[in-house]
Amino acid sequence: MANAYAILLHASLAVLGLLLFFGLYRSVKGPNTADRIIAVNMIGTITILLILLITLITGEGYLMDIALIYAMLSFLAVVLLCKIYIGIYRARKEKEEKKNA
Repeated sequence: MANAYAILLHASLAVLGLLLFFGLYRSVKGPNTADRIIAVNMIGTITILLILLITLITGEGYLMDIALIYAMLSFLAVVLLCKIYIGIYRARKEKEEKKNA
């Protein structure tokens, strides 16, 4: 039974690694900035899941603490990216309003 769990965990690692590359592709190629921000958030979430799966495989408890710290940093990064995006959007909108007036 333990062998089936090991196979499942390793297969999950492979699938999440593949999804990580798809997210990386979307964050680089994304059609607009909002898609890129969502892709960065998805990459952070997948990375946290990868760290937690590695924690289950190796049995090392300190990796769970690293996953928690990474979750906080990922959240702050996405909030910061959103603030920057909103600031750029507002500046662009004001510039268009001045141009039209």
